[in-house]
Amino acid sequence: MPEATIASKIMDAVDAGFDGQVEFTRQLTAIPSLRCQEAPAQDFMAHAYRARGYAVDRWKIDVDAIRHLPGFSPVTVSYDDAWNVVATHRPREPKGRSLILNGHIDVVPTGPADMWTRPPFDAHVRDGWLYGRGGGDMKAGLAAGMFAMDALKRAGLQPAADVYLQSVVEEECTGNGALACLERGYRADAAIIPEPSSNGLTTAQVGVMWFQVKVRGKPVHVAVAGTGANAIEACFPIMRALHELEAQWNEHKHAAFHAVNHPLNFVVSRIVGGDWTSSVPAWCTFDVRIGIYPGMDLKWVRTQIEQTISAAALRDPYLSNQPPEVHYHGFQAEGYVLENADEPIAVLEKSHRQVFGGEMEKFAITGTTDARFFGLYAGIPALVYGPMADSIHGFDERVELASMKRITQSIALFIADWCGVEKAV
Repeated sequence: MPEATIASKIMDAVDAGFDGQVEFTRQLTAIPSLRCQEAPAQDFMAHAYRARGYAVDRWKIDVDAIRHLPGFSPVTVSYDDAWNVVATHRPREPKGRSLILNGHIDVVPTGPADMWTRPPFDAHVRDGWLYGRGGGDMKAGLAAGMFAMDALKRAGLQPAADVYLQSVVEEECTGNGALACLERGYRADAAIIPEPSSNGLTTAQVGVMWFQVKVRGKPVHVAVAGTGANAIEACFPIMRALHELEAQWNEHKHAAFHAVNHPLNFVVSRIVGGDWTSSVPAWCTFDVRIGIYPGMDLKWVRTQIEQTISAAALRDPYLSNQPPEVHYHGFQAEGYVLENADEPIAVLEKSHRQVFGGEMEKFAITGTTDARFFGLYAGIPALVYGPMADSIHGFDERVELASMKRITQSIALFIADWCGVEKAV
């Protein structure tokens, strides 16, 4: 059968199954899968994989098995209910190149529900968009990989190489779910991660580090507030000093981010402190997320952070004798530049042109994805390529249906080209 005919048949097969894909994505989005609550959604994915005849591996992440590996991020939560799910397709006669289709099931907190137009997990379709927390980031992409495989089968084909469909946890906070897949032995010649990327290819991503700053004060009655030390207010100069470091780093851009305005972002993302309104607060803890360039050594970054905080504290009469404590938890993620990937990029560009009728946009992003694990620690080129989404991590998160379909078609064509095809069982 001519290649153009096969491509047309595969694209038509995606179209034929798209209503079912939208409904599956809606149902998946409706399952709250916040951190440490992902198991029901993972059960949903495991059931869907088994129903398609895949061999399914569902296992609980063992922190002790991965803590020694490069890319590990420290955790303060229990992994007693942290489950990964991987489905495996095996061909009858392997002749193509193997592939990982990776996506994460975990979603970020919703914020105040009354600030959403409809409840965050009331997943619904309206005006060509699917709404709900996690629909864009990234359950639509996770479903796209599975439904791309479905389309091949609907067209009477299947990949002529091993394909691993991975549904992982912890992407939004550590990446330890993807790392656990590597520890378990899953490898392939390339990986696709359908994160929301506006129908384009991510060529570079920043690294991300999380840390907490703990400040102690001196509590007194507010009637004599000047004799105490306000732990909450003492945090503000430290925050300003961190933003000064942020500005310094942004002045010297990494080459991969030359076209990006302000690629490194430092965000004070959470703050708690004090015990009583009429007492000078004795304590305050604030959390920070920072971005770092690819190639920045994590130990050096931590040293810079600690020196910046220490210098700010020394300028305060009280904190100079009660220095803040810095604790690292969550992301300790290196940046990643997509390199040595000419072959898979060329195949994806071809697939994209067939579907979208134009050239694929390429860009660097100021966030991180699980691509770093494959590229930095396993030598697997990881292509982050996914649909158009809006308000991810915000209110009224949504993903565009037309984009979902085209990305699914493009991924299906990529699988057929990269893996080769044989007649479906």
